[in-house]
Amino acid sequence: MWRRRAAHTAAVARRLLDAEPHRCAVAGREHLRWTSGRPRVLLLGHLDTVWPRGTVARWPFAVSDGNATGPGAFDMKAGVVQGLHALTALDDLDGVVLLLTTDEEIGSPTSRPLIEETARGVEATLVLEPSLAGALKTGRKGVSDYRVEIAGRAAHAGLEPEKGVNALLELAHQVLAVAALADAELGTTVTPAVAAAGTATNVVPATASFTVDSRAVSDAEQQRVDAALRGLTPVLPGAALTVHGGINRPALPETASAQLFRRAQRLATTLGFGALEGRTVGGGSDGNFTAGLGIPTLDGLGAVGDGAHAEGEYVVVDAMPERAALVAALVTELTG
Repeated sequence: MWRRRAAHTAAVARRLLDAEPHRCAVAGREHLRWTSGRPRVLLLGHLDTVWPRGTVARWPFAVSDGNATGPGAFDMKAGVVQGLHALTALDDLDGVVLLLTTDEEIGSPTSRPLIEETARGVEATLVLEPSLAGALKTGRKGVSDYRVEIAGRAAHAGLEPEKGVNALLELAHQVLAVAALADAELGTTVTPAVAAAGTATNVVPATASFTVDSRAVSDAEQQRVDAALRGLTPVLPGAALTVHGGINRPALPETASAQLFRRAQRLATTLGFGALEGRTVGGGSDGNFTAGLGIPTLDGLGAVGDGAHAEGEYVVVDAMPERAALVAALVTELTG
C-alpha cells in the first residue's frame, strides 16, 4: 500500500513542483525526498496512516459542510497537500528539503536514520503533522515501547496445577508493577496495552506477554522508566521475564520550538490569521528525532481539524490555504 501512496504523491509533486523526488530505499521500504541547493529548512511529513487496507471502501473521502473526511485525511494527508502547495507559492525553492516518509505510524524503523541524515546541517525543521484544535505542537513527549514476555511451566489445570508455573498470574503481578511506574505529577504515562496468555482452558499457562506504551516529557523520566522495566523480577518461583524494546523517540521540549513558534505567531498576525496557540502533547512524531539532534523544530503546522487515529477524523477545508500560506511564509523568512 505504501508503494501506491509514494507513487501517487511523487506524481502530484512532479506536477506541482516540476521536480522529481529522490526515492530513498531503506531496508526494502521507500521514502521520498526533494532537495534544492544547500538545505537550510526541512519540511517533514509522512504518507502512511493507521488505517488498514480496505477502510476507504466503507469510509470514502468526502467533503461536507466545509469539512473533509476519510481515513488519514487529518493525520496526515492534508498536511502533505498543504506542504506541497506552500512550496508552489515560493519564488525559489533553494535551501528547502522536503522529506515524506512511509513508516512513521509504526515507529519510523527504517526512516529514522534517513530523517537524521537529512536534518543534519539544516537550521530548522517544520513538521506538517496536524494541529491540536488549531494549536501548533510546541512540545511532544518522548515515546518508549516495550514487550514483556513471561515464561512459566505448563501443567494440567485440573489434575496437578501445583506442578505448573502460571505465566498469566505472573503477568498480573507485572502489569500492576509496570502501571505503578507512571508519575502523573511529572506527566509520565506508563500504559500496559495488549496482553496474551495460555493455550487452553485446562492448561496452566506456560507463556504470557504484554506490551507497554510509555510517554514522558524529559529524557530523565524516559531513562527512569526504561531502567525500571529492565529491572523487573519475577514474583512466582520458577517464572522468567524477558523485556524487549526501549526508547523510540526522545522528547521534543518546548525550548526546541520556542524561537520558531514566536516567528510563526508574528507571521500569522501579519497575514491576518489571528493569534496562534501552542501546546505540548503526548503523541510523538518524526519531529522528535530532529529536536533530539538539537535542531529547532516546530510541529503541528498541518491540518486544522480533529479526530486523529479515530473514525470520523476530519479537516477544516477553509483553514488549509491559511496554513499553507503560513508554512510558505516561514520557509521564505528562514531561507532569507
